[in-house]
Amino acid sequence: MMPDPATLGAILLMAIVTYATRIGGYLLLGDRILSPRMTAVMDAAPGCVLVSVIAPAFAAGRSADLIALVATLFAATRLPLLPTVLIGVASAAMLRFMLPA
Repeated sequence: MMPDPATLGAILLMAIVTYATRIGGYLLLGDRILSPRMTAVMDAAPGCVLVSVIAPAFAAGRSADLIALVATLFAATRLPLLPTVLIGVASAAMLRFMLPA
């Protein structure tokens, strides 16, 4: 089964934008000494892009996605990034399978 070209294009563009936000800060500010606050902002930029990509899915109001969001937020307050992402993906997949749309 061949993926939809529009889907592949969207994934590619999201990857480019995410990479550009990460590398752009280093290219523009690489020779400067950054304050701890500015360093934190630069580290958070790729996460902000990711949130802007997935946020519209939660605005749709599907109960499975909203429950998965709560589980992910709960995990984020207690676990590092990788386990949090895994919990978010797994909970969304299971809940979408178990709950009707």
